[in-house]
Amino acid sequence: MAFDLNRMKLLVVAYYKDVIVGGVLFSVCWVLLYNWVAPPLTVQMITRSILDEGSLKYTYTPYAKISPYVKVCAMASEDQNLPFHSGMDIAAIQKAMHVNRKGRKIFGASTISQQVAKNVFLFPQRSYIRKALELYFTFWIETLWTKEKILEMYLNVAETGTLTFGVDCAAQKYFRKSAAQLSLKESAAIVSVLPNPRKYNAANPGRYVADRQNEIVQLFYSLDGVQYLRELYVRADKSLYDFRKYKR
Repeated sequence: MAFDLNRMKLLVVAYYKDVIVGGVLFSVCWVLLYNWVAPPLTVQMITRSILDEGSLKYTYTPYAKISPYVKVCAMASEDQNLPFHSGMDIAAIQKAMHVNRKGRKIFGASTISQQVAKNVFLFPQRSYIRKALELYFTFWIETLWTKEKILEMYLNVAETGTLTFGVDCAAQKYFRKSAAQLSLKESAAIVSVLPNPRKYNAANPGRYVADRQNEIVQLFYSLDGVQYLRELYVRADKSLYDFRKYKR
């Protein structure tokens, strides 16, 4: 009986080992595939298509065909440290924990890399399991993709309106132009609705969106405008610029 029990334990260990190895290999191949191939759909897109009336608007746009204004606005608003962190912004997380203890909200605790992991590979519901998987996929995204690819993916799969995903479809919907033609103010307007794109409208902004739009424009200039995109190519711990004069 003891021999059979030990053998059973070995079989169980071997089985779970194979499952873990298979899961890791599958996820790595999945991340690598999306480095070259645009995601056809995401879980969030499918969910919205089922729950909402209307047709899904989603068109994947290459990095070179996206306005530099919206690229910098997205980083300025969502993740200013995208060029420098390795997937997690520890300083932002610590700040969020500190403010949350006071019962107030804070934006930006999740990096763009984490949001890509959640939006592309996972489901939107909050849970500890999903958060763990989010960090797992964030590691592989940061390891296997360039920063430009991460930003490109974010700008393509982010929900920008009801049944609308990506900045190109948002540009067509709100301003009747392509993502490449977006101005600074139009880019800031689209980014300003990201906290709740199903509630806010970039073309007809209320007070919150208008204030947020102006704030993002100021953030854009504080990061030296489109020149900040050079940071994505530096991949260094120290910025090209001195941001001590600016406090978010």
